[in-house]
Amino acid sequence: MTENGDGAARRGLSRRKFLGSIGAGAAGAVTLGNGAGVLAGALPAAAAPPSLPAVPAGRFGRMFHQRPFGEPGPRLSEALMDIGRAGGILDASDDLGAGPVALIIDPALSVNNPNNDTQTAGTTFFGQFVDHDITFDTGSRMGKPTAPESATNSRTPALDLDSVYGAGPAGSPQLYQPGDRAKFRVESGGQFEDLPRLGDMTAVVADPRNDENLIISGLQCAFLLAHNGAVDRVRSQGVTDTNDAFARARRLITWHYQWLVVHEFLPQVVGPAIVDDILARGRRYYTPAMGGGFIPVEFQAAAYRMGHSMVRPSYRANLAGDNGQPFFAMVFDDARSDEADPPDLTGGHRAPRRFIGWQTFFDFGDGEVRPNKMIDTKLSSPLFALPMRSIASRDHPVVLPQRTLLRHVTWMLPCGQVIARAMGAPVVAAGDLAELAGYGLGLETSTPLFYYVLKEAELQTGGRRLGAVGGRIVAEVLIGLLQTDPGSYLVQEPTWRPTLPRRDGTSTGPFAMTDFLAFAGVDPASRGQ
Repeated sequence: MTENGDGAARRGLSRRKFLGSIGAGAAGAVTLGNGAGVLAGALPAAAAPPSLPAVPAGRFGRMFHQRPFGEPGPRLSEALMDIGRAGGILDASDDLGAGPVALIIDPALSVNNPNNDTQTAGTTFFGQFVDHDITFDTGSRMGKPTAPESATNSRTPALDLDSVYGAGPAGSPQLYQPGDRAKFRVESGGQFEDLPRLGDMTAVVADPRNDENLIISGLQCAFLLAHNGAVDRVRSQGVTDTNDAFARARRLITWHYQWLVVHEFLPQVVGPAIVDDILARGRRYYTPAMGGGFIPVEFQAAAYRMGHSMVRPSYRANLAGDNGQPFFAMVFDDARSDEADPPDLTGGHRAPRRFIGWQTFFDFGDGEVRPNKMIDTKLSSPLFALPMRSIASRDHPVVLPQRTLLRHVTWMLPCGQVIARAMGAPVVAAGDLAELAGYGLGLETSTPLFYYVLKEAELQTGGRRLGAVGGRIVAEVLIGLLQTDPGSYLVQEPTWRPTLPRRDGTSTGPFAMTDFLAFAGVDPASRGQ
């Protein structure tokens, strides 16, 4: 939800203490550049390369080696800051004064920020969890042109849950139980599970971003508990060696997670047709060699940030955790996020009400699930005033879309139109981007990829999922990371199917996130709700 790399260090704790070789924190102050260039008009079509050059291990790369959408300079930087500002064209202008409950239940308050009834509220946070598993930019600087190959990605570019497992029991012993190194430490917030924490409430986790907000913290807990349950499962099958039990349980959980990415998450955000096409006919634009997977900046800084548009201004965290009443809260409340038990959903806190009732976020069939917001050019207003504590570099701006748009200058990304032409996809017409014309920089014909992807989704799918360009980038990268990872289920056992039990006790039907949460013991039935 927050900008990649910005939710890391908490309360002065060194990131190195938990991440070992990850190194220094996210970069410092925003650099807007001193050049005087302006954007060009419409750019010529160009074909994507048939194969991608090798990217050094631990670095970012590109999918499309095309001309940047514009040249850095004061006019461009000022335009991007204005597009992304609070009250600007991306701000949904939610009535935050109406309170967290009304923002969920009053249809009149969703007119400018409509719900997406094809996705549940949990889709946003599963997507954020995936992001934290594969990408962590700890060195580039916003607004200062940087070659992606020179910037460090401190996560492994694979869906391997290193954001959960860290370096394993030997390399990250603080994550594991002293008396049983096959299992994770899990603590309690008073009623239900919480992350292990130090005295100042800093979470003991492999990736500190997984304590950015209460929902992502709860999802991290669910994976810890699921792994511990998997250890019990493999031990019940006669595995007695601690190292062997850990390895088998990790593969079991990781493969189920990978399955959920391919068969539940991706069909929701890109549509099943793109997923089926890539699995049947292969990838066209993300084509690294086996073992050479990397994170393209078109994905990291633009297309995958579609999740920012999916965020609601407020959520119901649980049904009865607040003295027997539902706990409703804003996703962020900058003015009060430093309280011991704040009224918002920021991470880094522990209290009896601070746990997740997952029936709000995934459909357990009880009528309690809530929807996401549409993927469109309207972002929920709390994202325009991030708490400074959620920004590791402690720098400005604190407005999430401004940070995202400045990353387009950092990576010198191609515009959405040139990528659409390279793909042979429909190009969003300049008339549909007329709100950008007033900047006098040709942004309506050479549009920052993040904005283009949101507008494309809005026009092509009504905001229910990504469009042709955004969907293809996201699906090819996530599926490609699996297809180039020698340890993934798609490489090891392409015909593998989930083996964990379904929550209804049967083995029929597709394995779903609700089944995973039930196995972890955090589902409504386990809560007595």
